[in-house]
Amino acid sequence: MYSFDYHKPSALTQALEIFQGADDPIFLAGGMTLIPTMKQRLAAPTDVIDLADLDELRGISLVENGLSIGALTTHNEVATHPLVVKHLPVLAELASTIGDNQVRNRGTIGGSLANSDPAADYPAALIGLGGSVVTPSRKILGDDFFLDLFETALEPCDLIVRIEFPLPDRAAYAKFRNQASGYAVVGALVADFQGRIRVGITGAGPCACRAIGIEDQLMQNLSVDVLDLVEVPDAGFNSDIHASAEYRAHLVKVLTKRALRQMLGE
Repeated sequence: MYSFDYHKPSALTQALEIFQGADDPIFLAGGMTLIPTMKQRLAAPTDVIDLADLDELRGISLVENGLSIGALTTHNEVATHPLVVKHLPVLAELASTIGDNQVRNRGTIGGSLANSDPAADYPAALIGLGGSVVTPSRKILGDDFFLDLFETALEPCDLIVRIEFPLPDRAAYAKFRNQASGYAVVGALVADFQGRIRVGITGAGPCACRAIGIEDQLMQNLSVDVLDLVEVPDAGFNSDIHASAEYRAHLVKVLTKRALRQMLGE
């Protein structure tokens, strides 16, 4: 490790002031990625701003257009909160499959989304459910949020305050789970909003994305069989020791079918 200044503000305004006054600062939420990255000297911030005491970034509430979830809400809280379980069960189920107990009790939904890890689960939900990321100054649609590997539409001084999810009529999530750590090699979330179908994919490419071609087919015929007509090109998909680009393209179709069957009750 190396030296850096550690801050633990008690208010959001204080956190933003510290950030703006530092040379190369970084926000610390759950630390699931930041701490290992710093240990490996892949990140060397001058200032680490711990958000743990910012209660204004916590909490889950039912709002007019859906559910509002504070950025510091842990995966376990998302998985078990009565409002999520009742009104958005697909998100509760998704959160329950993230990592292990230690990760679920420490990692946060805001930190996961801000990191834009291609193996994360929440990005499929943000895109598949048509959610939005809210900062102190603006709201970013999920469709516009993920730009590339570990890159989002957040500006350097942006901080996620909460995430807003509209409530679908029905939805389901399926993923091919890495056996060692449980991350999504590929994951697919299918949601139905009064006949308007959305499909969010994570793990296949550098960042999460919508499966527009699959959505178009399902809008015409909401059935599992219609997906046999869809070709999923592997251009630009990730390829590593866990899965080739070709295999990930295959998984996109397989997992979308699996999620669709679950959503349709088949």
